[in-house]
Order: sequence, then structure tokens, then C-alpha cells
Amino acid sequence: MDFATALQIADSAIRLATPLLLACLAGLFSERAGIFDIGLEGKMLAAAFMSAAVAAVTGNVWLGLGAGILASLSLSAIHGVASITFRGNQLISGVALNFLASGMTVLIAQTWFGQGGRTPSLIGGGRFTSIELPFAEALRDVPIFGPIYYEVISGHSILVYVALLCVPLTWWVLFRTRFGLRLRAVGENPAAVDTAGVSVIGMRYTAVAICGILCGIAGAYLSTALAAGFVKEMTAGRGYIALAALIFAKWRPWYALSATLLFGLLEAVANRYQNIDMPSWLAITVLLVMAAGLVWGGRKGRLDMAVLGGLAAILAAVSVAIWMGSTISEGTTGLPVQLMQALPYILTVVILAGFVGRATPPRAGGEPYVKER
Repeated sequence: MDFATALQIADSAIRLATPLLLACLAGLFSERAGIFDIGLEGKMLAAAFMSAAVAAVTGNVWLGLGAGILASLSLSAIHGVASITFRGNQLISGVALNFLASGMTVLIAQTWFGQGGRTPSLIGGGRFTSIELPFAEALRDVPIFGPIYYEVISGHSILVYVALLCVPLTWWVLFRTRFGLRLRAVGENPAAVDTAGVSVIGMRYTAVAICGILCGIAGAYLSTALAAGFVKEMTAGRGYIALAALIFAKWRPWYALSATLLFGLLEAVANRYQNIDMPSWLAITVLLVMAAGLVWGGRKGRLDMAVLGGLAAILAAVSVAIWMGSTISEGTTGLPVQLMQALPYILTVVILAGFVGRATPPRAGGEPYVKER
């Protein structure tokens, strides 16, 4: 792999990691306050549709962004009422929102535009364009640093830089402000917060609203910056991946940045190298290491059913190795497209099973608070 290719992969990784980062930070605020939110996927999907639809009709991407945030906030309000006011099951509420968004976005898109659940392609002012940072062109020919600054750091849309700035902002809000202290306390011991005279319900609704805003930005980015319009199920499981990254990050902002960049990098590699030739022994070694990581993690008790998953991974690795054996004599083998596409998810399970350790969520997470009389 040459230097230019590495720069292109890094640039793609940042773009692909941006919606994951925003959704991960959204879940971080919500879960730190004790509200589990599996509905990140649905909020992103609704925001992606509304932002693309409004941007297509008005030709103004900023109006589209606002509409996407409002759509996400609407679903957040439903989740808040169901799980905070009526003390319903937070997981079921989140799953219901995902189903609702999945069906309603396609239905409304077909009714409005009649393009099979799609919105018209966005052009001109209907999309977020890339921004060239100061001195990017002047520094382009500087060895090493110049290409990195020009290709990787500069040239992204404004929402990418907003997402990156949200990381230190989230850290400061959660760990350096009174609001953040109260928010974290609500997720750990809501009764103590209530005794101190702070509204537990108010803090949790605030956290849910922040979650909705960040999911709205993430969804708008998908349809107005990363792509040029809305298509059916365009979130493609990113909300669930963001939840996995949140566990991987152990509910900490800077770790969330690292986790989502890892996901973005793996997806960028999978997209660019869907058919890659590598030494057969290297491919077999990678698969066996994955299987060993699953088994080791299961023995340590770091992931439920990891032993069974590890055994299944070993069997799969052996079968793939046998298939690869037919080309070992040639020294290289072509990895299947499906394996490359599954690589981010496989490595995620391996990392969570063997190298992260036990991730402990906020103690009051998922539990409705009942005020003592």
C-alpha cells in the first residue's frame, strides 16, 4: 500500500466515522443519565429523511438540517414520555421507534416524491460541500505533513468538524461542569440527586433532548453530506454500531472518538479492498487469531456465549482455510467480498470479547425512577 492510498483510506475513515461518532456521543449523554436508547438507529433514519426531503424542496441544506434535528427530537420526545413519564421499558421503546422510523420514512417518501422511497438527488445549495482549511493548498507540497493536512484534515464538510469538536465539548460538559456532575449522578444514584433538590425527570429529559439533537445532526450528515439524498434504510445499522462503540468506549468521550475511528477505518478498508490478494498464510493466520480471541474472551467471561461463538468462529476459520488451501501453491488468495464487508463486525466482536474487559454501564441505567413519597 503506497502513501497516497493510505491517505485516501484515512480520509474515507473520517467521513465514515462521523455519523457513528455523533450517534455514539448521543447515546453517551442519554445512558449517562440512566436512559438506555436503542432507538439511535430510528432517530438517525428519520433525521436523514427529513433533512433530505426539506433540502430537496427548499434547496437550502441548513433548513434541511433543522428539519432533521426536529424529526429526531420528536422521536426523542416519544421515547422520553414512554420511558421517563410512564416508566415503560426503555429497550422496547427504542426498538419500537426503530420500526416506526423504518416504515414511516419509506411511506412518506413514496407519498411525497413517488420515487420508490427515495428523495430527489440533492444539488447545489441542497448539500453540504467540503471546506478547505487555511493554507491547505499552500502546504500541499510539503513532505509528509502537507499531503496529510490537505488530503486527510482539510476538505471535509462542516458537520465533520462539528462532530470532532463535540468530543472535547462533551468531555468538558460531563466532567467539568455542575450540569455534567448532576447528569452523571442521575445515572448512578437518582435518589441522592432528588434528595439534593435536583429534578431527576428534568435532567433525564434534557439528556434525551441532547441525544435527539446529536442524532439529528448524524442523520442529516448521512443524506446531505455523505450522500446526495435519502434512500431506504440508509443508516444501515449505524445506530447499533454506535451502541457497540459506546460499550467499547466505556461511556467516555475520548474513547468514543477512538472507537468510532476504528469502525470507520475498518469500513473504509472493506469498501476499498473488496477483492484483495494477500499471502495465504497471512489470511489463515488472521482468521485463526480472530477465533482465538473469541475463545479467550469467553474463558475470561468477558462476553456472554463467547465460547460458543468462538467455537463457531474456529469452524468457520477452518472451512475458509481449507478453501484457501486450493490456491496456497500460488502464494496468494483472493478474499471474498462478503468476508471483507463483514470484517468490521467480526473484529468488533473479537475486540469486545478479548481485549476490552467488562464494561460497566451506569448503575441506574434502564431503571425508571419512582420518587419516594
